Amino acid sequence: MRSRSRAAVVAATILTLGAALVPPALADPGGGSAPPGGEAAVDLDVLFIGAHPDDEAGTLAALGQWNEFDGISAGVITVTRGEGGGNAVGLEEGPELGILREAEERRAVGHAGIEHVYNLDKVDFFYTASSPLTAQAWDGEDALERVVRVIRATRPEVIITMNPSPTPGNHGNHQEAARLAVEGYYAAADPAAFAAQITDEGMEPWAAGRVLRSGASGQGEPGAQCATTPYRPTDPTDRVFGAWAGRMSEAAGETWAALERRAQWEYVSQGWAAFPPAPTDPDQIACDWFTLIDSRTPYPDPASGPTAAIQGAALPAEGGLPLGTRLEIEAGRYDVLAGEPFDATVHVQAPDRRPLVHPELAVTAPEGWQVEQSGDTLGTIRPGGSATVELTVTPPAGAAAGERAVLAAELTARGASGRNETSVQVANAVRGGLAPRPEVAVFEDWTAEQGLPKLRDLITPLASVGTGRTQEVAVEVVNDGTEPAGGTVRLDLADGFSAEPAERTYTGLAPGETATVTFAVTNDDTSLPTSNRAPDGGYPLEVVTTSPSGTDTRAGVLELVPTTEVPRLEAAPEVDGTAAEGEYPGEVLDSSTRWEGEEAAPEDASAATRVSFTDDALYLHVEVADDTLGTVLAPEDCRRHWRTDSVEITIDPRGSSANTATTFKTGIFPITDDPAAGDPPCFQRDADNNQGPGEETAPGMEVASVIDREDYDGYAIEAMIPFDALPDTVDPERMGLNVLVYDSDTDDRTGQTRIGWATYSGVQADPFRWGLATLPGLAAAEPAPVEPTLPDEAASSTDSPQSIAQSAADGVPLGGGPGLPGSALRLRSAQAEGDTVRVGLRAGVAGRADVFVWDGTEVVGRLDAELPRGASTLEVPVTGGSGELEVLVAYTADGASLALSRPVG
Repeated sequence: MRSRSRAAVVAATILTLGAALVPPALADPGGGSAPPGGEAAVDLDVLFIGAHPDDEAGTLAALGQWNEFDGISAGVITVTRGEGGGNAVGLEEGPELGILREAEERRAVGHAGIEHVYNLDKVDFFYTASSPLTAQAWDGEDALERVVRVIRATRPEVIITMNPSPTPGNHGNHQEAARLAVEGYYAAADPAAFAAQITDEGMEPWAAGRVLRSGASGQGEPGAQCATTPYRPTDPTDRVFGAWAGRMSEAAGETWAALERRAQWEYVSQGWAAFPPAPTDPDQIACDWFTLIDSRTPYPDPASGPTAAIQGAALPAEGGLPLGTRLEIEAGRYDVLAGEPFDATVHVQAPDRRPLVHPELAVTAPEGWQVEQSGDTLGTIRPGGSATVELTVTPPAGAAAGERAVLAAELTARGASGRNETSVQVANAVRGGLAPRPEVAVFEDWTAEQGLPKLRDLITPLASVGTGRTQEVAVEVVNDGTEPAGGTVRLDLADGFSAEPAERTYTGLAPGETATVTFAVTNDDTSLPTSNRAPDGGYPLEVVTTSPSGTDTRAGVLELVPTTEVPRLEAAPEVDGTAAEGEYPGEVLDSSTRWEGEEAAPEDASAATRVSFTDDALYLHVEVADDTLGTVLAPEDCRRHWRTDSVEITIDPRGSSANTATTFKTGIFPITDDPAAGDPPCFQRDADNNQGPGEETAPGMEVASVIDREDYDGYAIEAMIPFDALPDTVDPERMGLNVLVYDSDTDDRTGQTRIGWATYSGVQADPFRWGLATLPGLAAAEPAPVEPTLPDEAASSTDSPQSIAQSAADGVPLGGGPGLPGSALRLRSAQAEGDTVRVGLRAGVAGRADVFVWDGTEVVGRLDAELPRGASTLEVPVTGGSGELEVLVAYTADGASLALSRPVG
């Protein structure tokens, strides 16, 4: 656990809510750093926290209209600069691409009036569905410390983030950024969290009023009514707010939906410039949706109107309690038992400068639930003072397991009112459910640590089995009661599946303990559709658990993945792009099912795959039908294969990988723009155990293609993948395999349709959803895993003139790291002399200076130097530039930084 949980910090935050702070860089203005006088240079109302440039894009209509009409100041934390993404406009990659994407992001959010973007200098390594892998790459504790530092430095009232759960296809970087945001919401308010920021850096705890995630699960109304008609969430206890994007901007003369799309067009390196214009029909313009994760502040009820998401926290609500009022309700547990009382607590705090005079508290629950409140009145609460009310809540004895209930605390004072809520779920004393996958188990542990168990309901319990295969499926039985229990567990499966044994027993399960029972689940009907071809993407199942307290039933989904038996060859096929007779005698794998992107006719996007193996290698032949050739890339741009026509082959050697860092994935382009060499194919590895150029990362691998560029109707690819290029030995009974085809019909390095063999949204990052292959005759070997090589070169804020200029203006340290005092370096002069700029500096401590001459758009001069204490003069060569020039300096010493700026005279 990286920080104390929600429950652990409530008492501490009651004493520190709304505390002011002085960022460390404000101690001394030092030649162009932040202003003097102990005042923070930036005080935000809303802070969005995401993983990459463009993650905030879907919120910009809301953030922009809040800024235009309500004076709301917003900022963005972007954990990485997206240097692991694709590039639709050039050859930049790695840190160079990261700096390019930062500039795109700053232009984009500028459409919404956002001037503050804080990059945390963490690496964007590749698309993964794994939050644990992301936390490892980002050094999660250090990343959280940076998030907390920026929160304490910018003091937002509302934090908005992404979906923290491992729902299928959700980027692991997005998950981890959201978890950092939630942890940061709690930790920033906790004096014990990163205490050195307080004791050594001069900061104070800061308790934001609310944390939301962008998006929602359920159904909202189209058109203008989306912001005034209650959202219909899948979970009825969710609180969802909407801000209609069709609202007209008075300044721009067009809708905020159109402005949000203009902002999105700025992300040109990601191919977003190809997005169509926003709808002009108001009835086709939806809301930007926000779902409440937690709130320390009351919000209006009903929650409607364009600013409902931030009312009570960043904006006063009409008829609402005074801004600065805090109201929280916590249940002692989430899973409650029918007829059994449980504790709940309400915390109230008055604004810093206003009392709450004779406030009245009413706590409501669904009909039949009993709520007993200690004490009848709160009494007047002095400015900044607080009060706590203890509750005992009892569900009705007949409450059904699975029923969810909202406990609402409504506070009224002098005719003004506001409410906050929490939710609980009725559960049986003993319950059973599918054992979570490793990534899901980590998430469920995280929800418990943070005191947000409701978030675990974002995840549908899943198990997978191959066509005609038998798979072990585990069920976890939990005793939340007060007495030892025993009983039975069975799986009720869809037609076409069976379980052995039909029923399991468990005995002596102590209170608070968990037992695991396993079943061998078999797919008996091999004609059933697999992958996303199945009805609703999977086959329903129920886990039925009996105990002395009754019968518990929990739903889940069984996902059926395709399987194949790969024939063994005595002689290796010739890798020439053709499937000669006898080279691929096995079944043909239909690789034509769409899993993402636009619908396409078979002549535009369909494929057939053939597979064989020898003792040394796997061979694949993929024949693709395609009516339009996408961008033909230069050989040096053989990377990020999803941007144009390509084939991706994925292999999980042992068939048990939790994420793709222990797998082999290769993207193959059928043609490159290299006439001198005959426009050959190329390949690379991406998002796997060792990504990079194919010749370096997969020695011995061979590819060939057949393509007629003049009379184009598709292409064929043949590949030989040596077993010794894989990151582990192959389990011949259970090798994970997938073939995915990317189709592009444009010349802008963007893809439109994705098809394949084992197909789910986001499947390229989910090894457990790949197909399964047996290789009869291949000798089995003990596992010999290769340690993953993860990219670790991130773009740095000291290399970004835009980050330096912002830090020099607002005093928030570069990269969210610790700041140096202004006395560490003074920027005394910046004078143009011919083709150079002479920069006068005086260092209070020895350190490194990254000096830029900047014209507001481009770097026209740069010099890096190690400075001793005392005065130094640097001569920076300058080339080009237009308009007024500025010197920007990033100074680092002992792991801390200071940013300075000065106009060139």
